Amino acid sequence: MNSTIRTSLSVSILACLLIACSEADDSGTATVKSEADMQTQSPRSSESNTVTVASKYTLDPVWELEGLKNPESVIYDKKRQRLYVTNVDGSPVEKDGFGSVALVSMDGKLIDNQWIIGLDSPKGITIHDDRLYVADIDTLHEIDIENREIINSYTAEGAEFLNDVTVSNDGTVFVSDMMLNRIYVLRDDRFDVWLESADLEVPNGLHAEAGRLIVGSWGVMTDGFNTAVPGHLKSVDIASGSVTSLGNGEPVGNLDGVEQLDDHHYLVTDWMSGRILIIDDEGGHRVLRELEQGSADHEYIAEDNLVLIPMMNGNRLIAYRLGN
Repeated sequence: MNSTIRTSLSVSILACLLIACSEADDSGTATVKSEADMQTQSPRSSESNTVTVASKYTLDPVWELEGLKNPESVIYDKKRQRLYVTNVDGSPVEKDGFGSVALVSMDGKLIDNQWIIGLDSPKGITIHDDRLYVADIDTLHEIDIENREIINSYTAEGAEFLNDVTVSNDGTVFVSDMMLNRIYVLRDDRFDVWLESADLEVPNGLHAEAGRLIVGSWGVMTDGFNTAVPGHLKSVDIASGSVTSLGNGEPVGNLDGVEQLDDHHYLVTDWMSGRILIIDDEGGHRVLRELEQGSADHEYIAEDNLVLIPMMNGNRLIAYRLGN
């Protein structure tokens, strides 16, 4: 097993994650911008650091929802044809009870900004068998969707900053703790440390595949959330726990959400720069679009070619159509 590392950051430094966040509208009202409105907002120009990544993909605006409260993650409920969005609503580390899960329609309408309330700082969210799993600082909440209630809350011993959540086909739930270079696992009602390794280099986004996890590494932090060397995608073998770089390990960015596009490409967000990236299985990358800081844990709905990106600092959820 790889060596253990512990990254010590005080609560005051952690709080800098949301210093740049604008205040959410206390009224909870939402505004939906049309595709025509959004097309007038040209993204900043960018250049790819590689030329090996397939250039067929584009992102075209569909709708934009305002009125959320520091949204961090979004998940698609195929059965009910709707979206769930986590609202941090303030500090990413304070147990203040202000956090919530919002309910959003597929055409970008805010159905209920407080569909689930009483959370603290909810971040990653996933869905499996009519249950939602939500990471909340040091706790993983299990939510019964039909009854709209929290039915279990699993405390992660020693956890500091639970972040993303993913689930494998067999129902095993994996949760990253980026402050401690850990990945926890929920299996058979037990929530324990599964892997702790310096090789994870501050794990943020998680994506479960057959036999492995793809991990969006933030990069080792030097001053607050700044990094001397940005992160890249990692691969973790589920059977052995071995951690390797995806491709050559070239620095890419402070990675957040990770979603698979096809057998060779991943759609990834870079929280600090706001970039939306395509990263191939050799580690090469290309910038699809540049947004402002705070592009967080997104969702990709393959059957609709729809990409949904929570803008944590801007209190918005943006939908794009993936073209090729």
